[in-house]
Amino acid sequence: MRTRSPLGLVLGISLAAVLAACGGGGATASPAPASPAATVAPADTATPEAPMTEAPMTEAPAAGGGETVTVADSGLGQILVDAEGMTLYLFENDTDGESACYDDCAAAWPPLIVDGEITVGAGLDAAQFSTVERTDGTLQAKIGEWPLYYWAADAAPGDTTGQGVGGVWFVVSPTGDAIK
Repeated sequence: MRTRSPLGLVLGISLAAVLAACGGGGATASPAPASPAATVAPADTATPEAPMTEAPMTEAPAAGGGETVTVADSGLGQILVDAEGMTLYLFENDTDGESACYDDCAAAWPPLIVDGEITVGAGLDAAQFSTVERTDGTLQAKIGEWPLYYWAADAAPGDTTGQGVGGVWFVVSPTGDAIK
């Protein structure tokens, strides 16, 4: 028999409240798209049944604090992940390349913040990646017009538990499209 801890119950209730907050529109964002900057790095692969595994390095990642976006295999097809294999998502309520996810929404769906160049893996078009300035002045990575996010409930590389949440959160294909 499985027992639930009080912490698990509190986290579950908190996530439910955040989902309600993130499912609808109404949040606003600060405009200020930045220019793209990218270099090439190796791709990762993973399946939903097994943890992510790194492919052998074919080129060294760029130096200097950039965030890496790569491609991984999943039960949903090829998806975008970060350097550690954590799944990246898009939010269909974002418009014109700007984030609509702040406050409680951003606590559940943390943005992929970059502090330098965006390093992209093999099979990705570096020209598709850029950044958008958030209201706090940080830069969020985006592919095409879609800012990229994590899902706080994904616990391990390869998790895709945020897929389809609220009918507006989806994993991202290597071409920048929502996988539904």
